[in-house]
Amino acid sequence: MEKNGKISIREGGPDDIPVILGMFDSAVEWLVAQGRTEQWGTTPWSKNPRAVAMIARYVTEGAPYIAEYDGVPAATLTLTDAPGEYLRPADEPERYIHTFASDRRFRGRGVGAALLAHAAEETRRAGVSLLRVDCYAGGDRKLVSFYERNGFVPTESFSVTMLDADDWPGQVLARRVL
Repeated sequence: MEKNGKISIREGGPDDIPVILGMFDSAVEWLVAQGRTEQWGTTPWSKNPRAVAMIARYVTEGAPYIAEYDGVPAATLTLTDAPGEYLRPADEPERYIHTFASDRRFRGRGVGAALLAHAAEETRRAGVSLLRVDCYAGGDRKLVSFYERNGFVPTESFSVTMLDADDWPGQVLARRVL
């Protein structure tokens, strides 16, 4: 796979659910190989009925996007107007990033950063100034750092039952786009 391939972003839809689940399966496999099972456990998302239902709900109710690297689906996220039910909505209009993942074969190729930039542009285009996301904040906080490198600022911490994990440590991050 060429290191300097072309990244393009397209709208996704229900037909992309298997591809999206494959990206999450790739991420889980990568995390397990590193011994980092606290974030998403050890079960591939495509084999977890709760994860499959969550992906299907966000894809059909939100605005999913797929980043392709040289025409191959490499990363995904979905934008909605509110966070998941485990968090309070903002006190102003917002766009919220859900189900953000990449196929680990494309690690270091910039597909995640490109998708976050696209989400910011879509939010700006909608006339909304606040873009938020939440992520796993346990362990080494590498994921929080990734969002910070992409213009997000940590706002509030939380703990929730996430899929099959109790007391999942989370971090909400925000970015102003207007």
